[in-house]
Amino acid sequence: QLQLVESGGGLVQPGGSLRLSCAASGFILDDYAIGWFRQAPGKEREGVSCISSSDGHTYYADSVKGRFTISADNAKNTLYLQMISLNSEDTAVYYCTATLWSTYWGQGTQVTVSS
Repeated sequence: QLQLVESGGGLVQPGGSLRLSCAASGFILDDYAIGWFRQAPGKEREGVSCISSSDGHTYYADSVKGRFTISADNAKNTLYLQMISLNSEDTAVYYCTATLWSTYWGQGTQVTVSS
């Protein structure tokens, strides 16, 4: 019943921008710790950004600080990840997550940065 659906991925040139969306259904996103992970081919899954459920503060991996912005729209029950200045190392499948008693994952959306 709990579902997360990512969208907004695609092919973008180096230096370009994308905005990922994660629509939640069956639960209220605002009640959960929410965030984004990514996984590139041959690499471990990496935490990208999250919003704390305890104080609402945001956190970012060093590799994306200053370039990515996480936000949530409670009225739309949707999580976003605004990405700018993309480079080839940002190429990965991006996953939305929500955690309360357990962690729920979206199916992922592919981001490919290439010319």
